[in-house]
Amino acid sequence: MSRLGKKPVAVPDGVKVAIAGGAVTIEGKVGKLVYTLRPEVEVVHDQATKMLVITRKGEDRASRAYHGLTRSLLANMVEGVSKGYEKALEIQGVGYTAKLQGQTLTLLLGYADPRVFTVPANVKVEVPAPTRIIMKSPDKQAVGQLAAMVRSARKPEPYKGKGVRYVGEVVRRKAGKAFAGTSGG
Repeated sequence: MSRLGKKPVAVPDGVKVAIAGGAVTIEGKVGKLVYTLRPEVEVVHDQATKMLVITRKGEDRASRAYHGLTRSLLANMVEGVSKGYEKALEIQGVGYTAKLQGQTLTLLLGYADPRVFTVPANVKVEVPAPTRIIMKSPDKQAVGQLAAMVRSARKPEPYKGKGVRYVGEVVRRKAGKAFAGTSGG
């Protein structure tokens, strides 16, 4: 039995769960998310204990794998619609900036042309300063994917630390070639 899959998911107050036609709809104060269930698993919402119980139909490898996966995804959805997820990025480098125009995020990162990203509908992006980007969404996967795509536009380099990084991310710095010519060779 999957250790993770057999743990029920607690549904907090203010979160509505509806299971119909092989789809689970979870709605809260932050937003609404829908997950289509795999045929290998079943989900039951126990109204009395306010728990989501995930069970699998078989003992084959796929059923065991989807059991824990489904539980994790539903737990992330419940947390997302009640609290929401947030990723913050910072840009370091001279002349490196971010600009938000509607649903388009434009980054100037030292390349000949700007890097342009279309923001998904369920993700809210804020640019409080030209070197700071904040992304919020009830969908953990959507906010994480967008943050990873923006960071990959110019990953932080190890010599000067320039690039896009998560807030609080530590970039290991290298010394460079400053003392290469002083050897007696």
